[in-house]
Amino acid sequence: MMAYDHILHAVDGPIATITLNRPERMNAYIRPMILEVRDAFLAADADDDIRVIIVTAAGDRAFCAGADMSAGGDNFKNPLSSDPSLLNAERLYLDTVYNCRKPSIAAVNGAAVGIGATIILPMDFRICSENARFGFAFARRGVSPELASAWFLPQLVGVSQALQWCLTGRLFGAIEALAGGLVSEVTKQDELLPHARRLAMEIAEWTSPVSVAVTRQMMWRFGGLASYQDMKELDQRIFTELSAGADVAEGVNAFLEKRPPRFPGRVSRDMPPSYPWWKD
Repeated sequence: MMAYDHILHAVDGPIATITLNRPERMNAYIRPMILEVRDAFLAADADDDIRVIIVTAAGDRAFCAGADMSAGGDNFKNPLSSDPSLLNAERLYLDTVYNCRKPSIAAVNGAAVGIGATIILPMDFRICSENARFGFAFARRGVSPELASAWFLPQLVGVSQALQWCLTGRLFGAIEALAGGLVSEVTKQDELLPHARRLAMEIAEWTSPVSVAVTRQMMWRFGGLASYQDMKELDQRIFTELSAGADVAEGVNAFLEKRPPRFPGRVSRDMPPSYPWWKD
């Protein structure tokens, strides 16, 4: 793992918590911060003991108030002259979160605007506090949606809702985000992280890590296909491969014995033979 200057990273049992930590700038986005988030995701993905990743932010005002505007319009330019290693920061982050074998929960504790809203889209759960505000403000800044949000957002909320939020660029609150499908739950501010942890522990205590890893990839990669015909043969193959593993016997026995399961499968060694099928 790299040294972190812009995030906090903590591991507590099966949960890794990543906290954006620039509260004096309302956690405004800079590329080194997103590379640190990516590094923490990579570390969690490689650790079999970590089952779920929670992403939140320091302070009560903002989750991430968009791009740091301190450099003016230059902030939107790729920093080729200053640091070429940062050029692909957004793509590297997006690929890492999307391909991660561990589920992630965005716990949005305040304003999430622009890229502050789009960095949560490839995560698997998005919950927020009643203080949260969202805005896809790109049209109000003269730029286009980034971080593949023109694909992710319609996938999550539908084209009509995505267009309304993006074409107006307006700020909207937690209740509208819930009604529109951007978040699945709204909590009181002081309940946000405890609720995220309860959700994470439900996954960690009751599900197979291998099954979870496979399922999230199936949902993300096939959920938008036009017809079930495009995936019926593949999902049968994956089901058959998983059925031959030790997790199935443990899952059935745990159910019959009315106890929490102790799945032996590990994502580092026990992924089904066809995984990752999209690279065939």
